[in-house]
Amino acid sequence: MSGGDADAAGVVVVLNCGSSSIKFAVFEAGADPPPRKPLWNGKVQGIGGPAPDFGETGVAPFPITLDAKHPYRDALSLIRGRITARLDGRRVAVVAHRVVHGGSKYFAPTRIDAGVLVDLTGYIPLAPLHQPFALEAIEILLREFPDLAQVACFDTGFHHTLPDVEKILPLPWDAWQRGLRRYGFHGLSYAYMATALAERHGDLARGRTVVAHLGSGASLCAMRDLQSVATTMGFSALDGLMMGTRTGALDPGAVLYLMEIEQLSLEEVGRLLYHRSGLLGVSGVSSEPRVIVTHEADEGETGERARMALALYVRRIVREIGALAAVLGGLDLLVFTAGVGEHNAFVRERVCRDLAYLGVALEPGANEANATVISSADSRVVVGVEPTNEEWVAARDALRAWREAPEREGGARA
Repeated sequence: MSGGDADAAGVVVVLNCGSSSIKFAVFEAGADPPPRKPLWNGKVQGIGGPAPDFGETGVAPFPITLDAKHPYRDALSLIRGRITARLDGRRVAVVAHRVVHGGSKYFAPTRIDAGVLVDLTGYIPLAPLHQPFALEAIEILLREFPDLAQVACFDTGFHHTLPDVEKILPLPWDAWQRGLRRYGFHGLSYAYMATALAERHGDLARGRTVVAHLGSGASLCAMRDLQSVATTMGFSALDGLMMGTRTGALDPGAVLYLMEIEQLSLEEVGRLLYHRSGLLGVSGVSSEPRVIVTHEADEGETGERARMALALYVRRIVREIGALAAVLGGLDLLVFTAGVGEHNAFVRERVCRDLAYLGVALEPGANEANATVISSADSRVVVGVEPTNEEWVAARDALRAWREAPEREGGARA
């Protein structure tokens, strides 16, 4: 891996690091913006588990062995080696990292140095499923390739346009002054939507738009003129919608009860809220709607829990879309994206069925086909499905931040 001139057949490498996986994508770096389709991409998954594997474009996933003491470092080293082997004379101009939380200090894509890394470490408690792992990758590359440009692209950045009334928490005023506020997440996905929806829907997208990012994590964003004006995730990535294993919005009294009456430790409560709740916790079957739906007809407790999990999942989405429509003063465009949003027709159908009062009506065939427009001709709200492309947004923004830097450093090949 190397540092060099983006315009001299360079590439930008995007890393998206989670607790058990590292996804990567490699984009050409010569154009601004770069092409939306990566040269290739891939991921290591199952890090820390008994059966990790690696796969990339043109290569089916295959089992790998990682150092038991340092599996994350080993996985990153494997990715670096695979990328280097396929560069074919290109140089890595910059590495872009998806960093979930920038706190109250960082919103724009930021060139990373040791000082920035220290700042970002302070935000780990706000995003424990993602922040520490992105920072571990950054720290390793800073140590081993100090001249390689790295840029943090923040999931909170897109929501910097939220009005203060959407950011402030109903806590004592000094909490606001200390930076306790609603930040919003999934910003790279919403930033892509702001580009793609304008291209597909024109002026309609500049009106009253709600985007539903439904994946293992889930949130909604209300946009006006393609900017964030309200969102469901807040101070942390636990807020808002019910998710795969996360609670979403929860009465804080329930947390106090778990700690005071049931005597759960802080660590135990954290595991419960992040890893044992949501669809998995209620259904007892899976964190994925496509799996849970296959158990709805089961007899006994399994079927009852499956039905309740999906009903609650849909109810929370419907309720929050209604709240965002109220903030917007109506709804012109509703768009589903991310893994569940793009591929689960039955989730979209159930959500839109319960939004009929807003004038939402689906075309069943288009919905089953995951078409780009799935609303019927007589629907008062246009409903769409739009694949997200967070990696491209990170590549675009990192290249621009790198090019705008007053000094650009080059490095030797790794």
